[in-house]
Amino acid sequence: MKAEMTSFDIAAVVYELNQTIKDARIENIYQINRSTLVLRLHKPNQPTMQLLVEAGKRIHLTGYVLEKPFKPPAFCMALRKYLRNSKIIEVQQHEFERAIVFRISTREGIFQLIFELFGEGNIILSNQQSIIIAAQTYKKMRDRDILRNEIFQQAPPRGKNPFNTSRAQMDELKNFGHLEIVRAITKFLSFGGLYAEELLLRANVDKNTPCQALTDKQLDDIFTQLKNILSHVTEVKFDPAIVIDSKDELIDVTPISLKRYEGLERKPHKTLNEALDEYYTKTASLGKVGIAQKEYERELAKQQRMRQDQQTTIEESKKIIEQDRRIGALIYSHLGELQYLVQQILDEKQRGKSWEQIAGRLKEEKQANQTPAIYFDSLDSKHMILNLSIEDNVFPIRIDRSIQANAAEYYEKMKKAGRKLEGSGKALRETQHRIQELQRLWTQKIEEVKEEEPQRRAEKAWYEKFRWFYSSDGFLVVGGKDAITNEILIKKHVEPQEIVFHANVVGAPFVVVKTQGKTPSEQVIQEAAQFAASYSRAWREMFSAIDVYWVHQHQVSKTPPHGQFLEKGSFIIQGAKHFVKNVPLRIGIGLQMKEEHLAVIGGPAKMVSKQTSIYVEVAPGRQSGKNLAKQIRGLLIEKAPKNLHEKILAIPNQEFTGFVPFGSGEATLK
Repeated sequence: MKAEMTSFDIAAVVYELNQTIKDARIENIYQINRSTLVLRLHKPNQPTMQLLVEAGKRIHLTGYVLEKPFKPPAFCMALRKYLRNSKIIEVQQHEFERAIVFRISTREGIFQLIFELFGEGNIILSNQQSIIIAAQTYKKMRDRDILRNEIFQQAPPRGKNPFNTSRAQMDELKNFGHLEIVRAITKFLSFGGLYAEELLLRANVDKNTPCQALTDKQLDDIFTQLKNILSHVTEVKFDPAIVIDSKDELIDVTPISLKRYEGLERKPHKTLNEALDEYYTKTASLGKVGIAQKEYERELAKQQRMRQDQQTTIEESKKIIEQDRRIGALIYSHLGELQYLVQQILDEKQRGKSWEQIAGRLKEEKQANQTPAIYFDSLDSKHMILNLSIEDNVFPIRIDRSIQANAAEYYEKMKKAGRKLEGSGKALRETQHRIQELQRLWTQKIEEVKEEEPQRRAEKAWYEKFRWFYSSDGFLVVGGKDAITNEILIKKHVEPQEIVFHANVVGAPFVVVKTQGKTPSEQVIQEAAQFAASYSRAWREMFSAIDVYWVHQHQVSKTPPHGQFLEKGSFIIQGAKHFVKNVPLRIGIGLQMKEEHLAVIGGPAKMVSKQTSIYVEVAPGRQSGKNLAKQIRGLLIEKAPKNLHEKILAIPNQEFTGFVPFGSGEATLK
């Protein structure tokens, strides 16, 4: 499975990035983790872009939603300080190495943001004099230092730049002697093992050929194929795709079709950026599953071993119980004979016979089938143990104790084993429960991972940069937020036949009803008028109602009378105005279930009231911030069913107050 990008990948990505993000502005920078940055980029009249860079591994645009930390680290803050709102002039690959340089125009001159994708990787910012301002990792090395206020130096090249290598220089490969050609190429050229193998496959040269054995013909073929591969970069002939093996596993992503992957499935993409984005995002998700699966399998194996040990203990306890019960019963069933046998042994010993003599006599009588010697097996005089053999059962008894005491000892051992059996059974049931719970949690984890799979960022519609809502009868209504968005809205997004609203007060947004050739209804006129009134300066002045007028698109002009000047966001209204009198300043804020998710909606009170029964009206007032959010939340809880109360309590304050003009007001339940 591919880990880091190759030099060839970087060459292709750099070309694509120059086509897409050159001249883009850096709106913001986020540090996802220690080694990963995301740059939010914007170009006029284009959707916002996200550039993801993981030091030592990858760089590409991403279309996925990324979880950003609440508090940016110090390195991220330093990059923001110097680069926010700056402009990317050019993206370069250093030589043919795995290092990328962004030349960025800032207030303080041309800075360089360097991404090193080799080794452990690094991200370095240097100024116009190439002095290091900030770095992800500071370190002193044998060949260079990455330290603040030091001059930045690129890492020494891994080999020759293949673009600058001549056929004559290829003869130097013979100097590597017995070294295999595939390894020599990775040392000779800054090419990498993957493309070294590809080069030799295309040249039909065995990769294990010793360098000293290379012929001129083979070197000619290698050089020809080198130029063929590099021509994909110089002539921009890319064919990016994800490579999938026979097990449907993603194993690589390449900018061109490779001979080594012939026969495997290739999933093509329009750009290498898109292919890299999908590949790394999906393999990262699979990696999380793999890590979780290893932990699960390790814990499951541990519990299963424990279960096996407990089952073995239970089986052994059962055998001991049965054996001790049987021996105790045998002792009692032959009580008289055994008492006589033991007494004989003790009497003979008392009369001065040796243990060997006693054992010898018993063996003779046993062979003669005399009772009680037939029960004799062996004698352990050192430990005073008499081993008996009764009905194919061989067991010891102590001759310094009574036969009843020996039987009682076996019964006591049986009871002890029974207690152990009971404890082992309980432990086994607990282990079985842990295994079942582990399997249940693993199934749940798989479902969670599936649900947590990265989601693609929804492409924002043009109107989402403004204030907007859909009227009760389906018209899109869009309003400016400030002088700049007022200017953009009127200049770029108003079509003929559309109507424009404005509150009859200085300091108000323009509001446009996108009619799409239809005649606007009275309903949308009322709702658009309330929208224009509520977000005007009249709210801050705490008016209860205000007049609003609307005009046709052609009546709005940016051309002032001779000798006058119009500020940004201001326009001249020509001709008759259509007034909507005494429009109440009211904003509705409500709750609506959207695909099992409780969403906060807001806009003109009439529109909100038609979409949900759980809503409040907010009028101009002095409550603001947390107090206003608390008031809105409390009123919504009062109206909502009990099963929604916890969900309402979990909603961030901003989702309520974000709809309130100037952030202050007074909420009432409707």
